[in-house]
Amino acid sequence: MDDPAKFLLRRLVRRIPAQMLKATLEKWGRLNAEQRESLNFSQSKWALTQELEALCEESRLTVKHIAELEMIYITENPNQMMWHAFQLLDPEDGALAVELMQFKELFKCHLRELVRNVSVKIKKHTDEAVWIRMSWGEGFSRLSHLNATYVVHYLQTPYVFVSGLSPKNKPLLLQVLTLSTKHERIKDANLSGRKLTAIRDLLLRQYEHVFPTKYPSPLTERNQSVSNLHTEKEQAEASAKRHQMAGQAFGNGVLPALQSAVYKLETKFKDPTNQTMTEQDEPFRCVVKFSSTNLLESLRHCASSGIASTPVAPLLSSIPLKGRNYFVITDKSPSANS
Repeated sequence: MDDPAKFLLRRLVRRIPAQMLKATLEKWGRLNAEQRESLNFSQSKWALTQELEALCEESRLTVKHIAELEMIYITENPNQMMWHAFQLLDPEDGALAVELMQFKELFKCHLRELVRNVSVKIKKHTDEAVWIRMSWGEGFSRLSHLNATYVVHYLQTPYVFVSGLSPKNKPLLLQVLTLSTKHERIKDANLSGRKLTAIRDLLLRQYEHVFPTKYPSPLTERNQSVSNLHTEKEQAEASAKRHQMAGQAFGNGVLPALQSAVYKLETKFKDPTNQTMTEQDEPFRCVVKFSSTNLLESLRHCASSGIASTPVAPLLSSIPLKGRNYFVITDKSPSANS
C-alpha cells in the first residue's frame, strides 16, 4: 500500500470503536475469513493497525479499497460528521421519475464535464438513501482521500445533505446535483447539525408533526381539601394551557434530536435605561445560539413546565415549522422593535 492508503487506514482504525471494528471488516469483505480470524481485536489499536496493514499489503489493497471501508463505517454511523442541508427548487419534467441508475449516470457525467481529478463512489443504503463519497484533487495532484465529501440524497425528494464540502468545490457539486436531479436551482436550507437523522426527519416530516388545537386536561387529584380546591383548579387550568400552547408549537410526538439553533441579530438597540446604546446609528449586532442534546424537546419542556413564557415565540416555533436552525433577524424599518 502507498502512504495515503496507510494514513487513511490508520485514521479509520483509530476512529472506529473496538467493539464495532470486527463487524465493519466483515461487511467490507476485502479480507477473507482466515485473515479476519488471525486478527487479535483485544490488543491495542496500534498493534491491530500494524496487523491490518500487513494483511492489506498481502491482499494488494489500494487507497480506493480503504475508502470503501470508510464509506461503510460512515453510512452506518452518520452522526460522526457535520451535515448541511440544501433544497432543490423548480423541478423539471421527469424529476420525480429519476431512478438510481439514471441518477448515477447523470451525476458522473455532469461531474466529469466540470472537473477531471475526482473520484466518486455511489451506493444505495438500506433506508433507500443514495450515498456518494467524493475525493477531490488539485489540478494534477493526487486525490485527497483523507478529506472526502459525503452526499446523501433520497430520490424523488427536494433535499440533499452534504458533509465535508470545501468552499472551492461547493459551486461545482451544487451544479452537478441540480442537473442530475433535473431541477433548475438549489439553495441552502439553513439547517445543519451532527445528527443526520434529525435534520432529515425535520425536513422530510418523518415524525409526528400534527400540531393539536386541544390538549387533554390533567387528571383531577383525589381527596382535595375544600380550601385548596380553587387554587389547585387555577393551577391545573394554567398547566393545561401551557401544555396546549407547547403542543401547538412543537406537536406532541417524538421530536427530531436537533442539537442547536443560531440567530444572527442586526437590530436597533432599544432600552430606556441605556441611552448610549439606544442612540447609536449603527445596528446592534450579536449572535444567539441555543444548544441541547435535543433542542426541540427542551424548548417544548420549557414552555409546558412554565420555565419559558407562552405562547411560544415565533422565532422558536419556526424551527420545526420551517425546518431551519439558522436565522438572520434584521429590522425592516428604523422604528421596528428589537
